[in-house]
Amino acid sequence: MGRSADDVDLDDALDPLVVAMDVGSTATRGGVHDASGRPVRGLQHKVPHAFTVAPDGTSVIDPDQVTAEIEQVLDAVTAAPRLGTRIAGVALDTFAASLVGVDAAGRPLTPCMTYADSRCSAAVAALREELDEQAVQQRTGTRIHASYHAPRLRWLAEAEPRTVAATAGWWSLGEYVLHRLVGVPLAGTSTVAWTGLLDRRTGELDAELLAAAGVAPGHFAPPRDMTDPAPAAAPARWPALARALWFPVVTDGYASNVGAGATAPTVLAASTATSGALRALLDGPADPLPFGLWNYRVAADRTLLGGAINDVGRAVSWAHSTLRLGPDPAAVLTAAPSDATPLVLPYLTGERAPGWVGEARAVIGGVSVATDADALFRGVVEGVAMTYARVADELRPAAPQVEQVAASGRVTNDQPEWLQVLADVLARPVTHVTRRRATQRGTALLALDVLAPDVPRAPDTTGATYEPRPEHADHYAERRARFAQVYDALLRP
Repeated sequence: MGRSADDVDLDDALDPLVVAMDVGSTATRGGVHDASGRPVRGLQHKVPHAFTVAPDGTSVIDPDQVTAEIEQVLDAVTAAPRLGTRIAGVALDTFAASLVGVDAAGRPLTPCMTYADSRCSAAVAALREELDEQAVQQRTGTRIHASYHAPRLRWLAEAEPRTVAATAGWWSLGEYVLHRLVGVPLAGTSTVAWTGLLDRRTGELDAELLAAAGVAPGHFAPPRDMTDPAPAAAPARWPALARALWFPVVTDGYASNVGAGATAPTVLAASTATSGALRALLDGPADPLPFGLWNYRVAADRTLLGGAINDVGRAVSWAHSTLRLGPDPAAVLTAAPSDATPLVLPYLTGERAPGWVGEARAVIGGVSVATDADALFRGVVEGVAMTYARVADELRPAAPQVEQVAASGRVTNDQPEWLQVLADVLARPVTHVTRRRATQRGTALLALDVLAPDVPRAPDTTGATYEPRPEHADHYAERRARFAQVYDALLRP
């Protein structure tokens, strides 16, 4: 790993130290952070991976593979003899809404289903007929959707009844990893909330949804706030962790807000990784909750309000790999908008917020013989920006106190020029959070809030703020209206 102004040498790091690990859609990352939240130089590691996908909506990953990746990360970042036993905590986040069925011994009976797995779309439709979806959403903060556990479990009971009958527990990916490492499936409150089964006010599992899914409360580990770590014994393989507390696994969305500095209700975090989201941390539940959004309980006194987007970096990467782009894609994004740009609804793996059409697929319109690869690339990026804007429209009445948008993540770091398009489409300023590995940092900070609450944190690092250009307001208003028309005609359920 190269030098960064944010890094600190081990000799200068402030105790206590924590290991923070982040399992994302494209890699498992981890590293040591000091008490101020700074990464310790040289003690970071990354292991790439990919989901296994298929045209029927399959999107899975082997939970044992991810466990092995976590072990590789821990081997790499705790090997320095000079660490001694300075590490006081181990914290983990993963992509949200993951599902692994395990037997009574904690052995996996299923692969890990990811948030993008849409094979349960028929069960989604059936549950929407049987249940009052708006009442479910007001209780749990989530819609009935392919990303959540109730329809997935209903589908699994029909597709693999023997597997379901043998299943003793339904765990998240992070719970499975922690059980393998230290023998305890520590489920963070946010992780349980992302199942779609947790009441956002009471913190209890929802009885109606459990019955509809055909499962019992005992199939799930009880939710724990980050203030409740476990003094689990680390394997002898990692002597540097001998004194470390192990924290309940949290979701990447929660950690991303914290790592981007978006911890106040006035700051809207735009995450721009393989998938993306717009989110605001609130004190207590959003009431009432707009139908297009979710509101997850992440701690006893906090919830996360927002909407997720399946295809952000995935859509941009698809464009880069599929199209024969010109030599300067950045110039394509800084150019003035054009009426000749194709209109793209970039739903490669289905839609989450705000329409929740899990079976949606991409739509490309307005292509002519004059359309080249660069124009189509611009259309994909504008389409991604317009999916964020659809979520932002729902957020405005529920979070009227928002004053700024903070954007972080791989897409923004690799292609910061796209933030001008996003600012123009949102019609509000967007600030680039330049700190890399913001999600991993957020996981470290959540642990440090428990281990070192009085140590000042390193300041956030930000780059340019992109102001919306008034001369393009009418153009993007018209594009958004066309986007809505195509969506209503082709995708609205």
